[in-house]
This record gives sequence, structure tokens and C-alpha cells, in this order.
Amino acid sequence: MAVWLFGGRLGLRGRLSACRLLCPRFQSRGPQGGEDGDRLQPSSTAAKIPKIYTKTGDKGFSSTFTGERRPKDDQVFEAVGTTDELSSAIGFAMELVTEKGHMFAEELQKIQCTLQDIGSALATPRSSAREAHLKHTAFQEGPVLELERWIDKYSSQLPPLKAFILPSGGKSSSALHFCRAVCRRAERRVVPLVQMGETDANVAKFLNRSREKWFLLNSEEATLRIPADPTALCG
Repeated sequence: MAVWLFGGRLGLRGRLSACRLLCPRFQSRGPQGGEDGDRLQPSSTAAKIPKIYTKTGDKGFSSTFTGERRPKDDQVFEAVGTTDELSSAIGFAMELVTEKGHMFAEELQKIQCTLQDIGSALATPRSSAREAHLKHTAFQEGPVLELERWIDKYSSQLPPLKAFILPSGGKSSSALHFCRAVCRRAERRVVPLVQMGETDANVAKFLNRSREKWFLLNSEEATLRIPADPTALCG
């Protein structure tokens, strides 16, 4: 299910009829943006079941938010796809975290929402963007600063780390470790775009801080410093 959020504007690829979860700030907004055939059309009669495929990518090309056609293995789409993969990994971790009753599930959802904004920024390469595009997809420093406050909070609760930690410690902890690994790959995909001037440096900063947060969140499982399995410590 491909849902694109560009700077707070919701465009539905393939005229999707429903979405399981929208970030709260987007819930009150109707579908905007996207290509001509991508918008939900009101109907005075019974709703028709729309097709979710467009066939526009059959030849291996896709469109950026600026309308530029690029190969699907372009660096831009590699970065967009990996951040989308990270959001999916977070969604899986959220299910396990919620089952355990941890209090930071809301923080995970907020990171997911921020990753939607990051996807918008990445899908708007500056080399082909107009001022109007950049106005809708700019990624500011605020989310980075908020992550730093979260990291400081969790860091203050932990004793000094004296050994390497193997990813383990239960289902929710393992899922968070997986988020950390995917986040590191997303950062590797984004850094070249920042160096080429195609996206804002704050995007890479957010992913860098987010990577550290996944590691620290395992403190809620009491496995970051004292794993349930002592063999998970590598001294």
C-alpha cells in the first residue's frame, strides 16, 4: 500500500481507498497533490473499487515529487525505499512494544510520522526542484532536537557501557535492534544525497540520532546493560 506524504500533503498513488493508520496531523486533511489520476474522486453513487496499479513503472522508471523520471534503482529511490523499510520495521516493533506495555510506543509512532516527512524531502531532489516544491517538503531541525532530548533522557537512566551487546534480549528488544540496523543502512543511503546537495543535511542528522535512540530504548527491557542471556555480552 503506497501512501506518499509530501510536506503534509497527502497524495494517494493508485487511488487507494483506505489507509490503516495516518499520523494525527494528517488525519483531518483530504487527498491533495499527486498526479491527475491519483486522487480520490467523490461519487454520488455507490463507491467503485479502484485499481491500485498504474503501470507507469513497468519500464523500470518512477517519478520524484518534482515530476522527474528516474530509474527505480536511482540513489533517490534507494534512500526513499530504505526509510520506508525502516518505518515498516518500526511498525513491527511497535506491535511488540505495545504488547509489553512499554510507555515509549508513542515516541516510535512519532518517529514513523517524521520518516514520512523525510521521505518527502528525499523524493524532492534539489537539482530538479522549484521553490514551491521545497516549500512543501523542507525538513527542519526541530525533529533532530527532539530526538536529542529523548536520547539525553534515556542516557541519564543508564550506567556506563563496559561491553559490546549482541542484538537479543527478547522479542521487542530484538525488533528494536533490527530497527537500529535498518536505520544505519538508511543513513548510508542518505549521506551521498546530502553530499551531492540533493537533500537537507538535517535528514542525515535525524537518522544518525535515531540510530542511537534504538540502542538506548532497549533500556526499557533491562537488556541494554544486563541482557536476559549473559552470553549476549561480549567483553
